[in-house]
Amino acid sequence: MEQGWNPNTELGCEVKTILRSDRKMKVGKEYQGVLRFDSEGIVEEFNYRDPHYTFIETLPWNMKRNPKVFNGKFISVTRQDDGSLRPNFKPLKQGAGFSIERYAFGVYRELFMALKGLIER
Repeated sequence: MEQGWNPNTELGCEVKTILRSDRKMKVGKEYQGVLRFDSEGIVEEFNYRDPHYTFIETLPWNMKRNPKVFNGKFISVTRQDDGSLRPNFKPLKQGAGFSIERYAFGVYRELFMALKGLIER
């Protein structure tokens, strides 16, 4: 085993943070996000790397981004971040006795029920 630092360790680097939850990072707090390698400068005078990174905090996994506001047999409807509604088709199951007319009518009924309850007149 080699002595010294792990080869995947940066000894000195500059990190710019873009946070959603705090103005500045807090000691000991874990942040979920994406670390992006922006640039690598080589300081010739000292012959070492001067890497620059950006850390962007993302939404926690337990937050639902587009919650379902209607969940039926044929479709579901989700609300987008901008407040708009989006119908989503569920996987089409084509088995014995499948009828395109019954399927289309089922989609129509569920879409009508969902929109009737979600859109104010």
